Amino acid sequence: MTIDLTPWLAAVPEGTLSAIAGTRKVLVASHENPDADTLGAALGIAAIVAAHGGETTLVCSDPVPPLYDFLEGMDRFLTDPDPAVPYDRLVVVDCGTLDRIGDVRLRHRELFERLPAIVIDHHASNDERGPASWVDADAAATCELVALLAARLGVGLAAGGGSMAAALMAGIVMDTATFAHPNATPRTLAVSAALVEAGAPLSEISRRLYRSKPDAQLRLFGRVLDRLGTAAAGRVIHSALLVGDLEATGASQPHGEGIIDLLAQSETADVAILFKEQSPTVTRVSVRTKPGGVDAVVLTGAFGGGGHARAAGATVDAPLDEARRRVLAEAERLVAALHRRARS
Repeated sequence: MTIDLTPWLAAVPEGTLSAIAGTRKVLVASHENPDADTLGAALGIAAIVAAHGGETTLVCSDPVPPLYDFLEGMDRFLTDPDPAVPYDRLVVVDCGTLDRIGDVRLRHRELFERLPAIVIDHHASNDERGPASWVDADAAATCELVALLAARLGVGLAAGGGSMAAALMAGIVMDTATFAHPNATPRTLAVSAALVEAGAPLSEISRRLYRSKPDAQLRLFGRVLDRLGTAAAGRVIHSALLVGDLEATGASQPHGEGIIDLLAQSETADVAILFKEQSPTVTRVSVRTKPGGVDAVVLTGAFGGGGHARAAGATVDAPLDEARRRVLAEAERLVAALHRRARS
């Protein structure tokens, strides 16, 4: 049986289709601190461009975490564009704002500003409205959009012997927590079924991303969970990941991924917050909220961040203790307002 994606293909904007199909030297940018969705989407764009006779360079400000080494193509990502390539188009994937591209954009500002850009993204906070861009907050993952783009342009999802399907599937699995989050829609499931049919090993991808962790990462999780705290009479749960935790456990920065999802499993909390110490003066904040509860975009937006209603983040230019005080105060305010509305 062939999975029919036709009912959803009309959603792909014509401007995106013509721009992608017509480009030949493409610079594809993922976001800093990359995850499976931004990496898988970039690889999917590369496969689509190649099928139409073009070439791509994939760039990411930070190295690909070892967690994703099992996926084919992860060795293609560079930290800087190739100066010898006459790029004619920039494609930005899974970035709520262009600032999320990170340092590579700052190092090559002239190039990034000169190239006509296509933004493909699923963050509700993204206000990009370019004629060639596609921002769809109803998509569970940017990889969902790239899969539909490939299908609309006649690029088989089994391209690369199934490697493209696997990369796109990894992005969807990561951003839905293996279809456990409420962002998984009928379209998400149809796209996922088509990717499995095209060769994506769903069970293996799920095991690698969610059920297989090195001992150093488990030790790191233990330290962070041990300093668990609450606010707003238990309706806010929070913890902190310190720079020193990495050295103490032998873990690396990417090993911090997944901790926020553990905090979000709290039975009683409406809001889960992880404070990640980036430096003595910078703190990264990750937020998860319950359906029908506090909007995570509203909370993180108060600090210049964004994302989705149930999962969002921000970078606060303040030491961890100060950032925690400020963010918790805002979280408590939003929780109190939520419960006042519920009683009225």
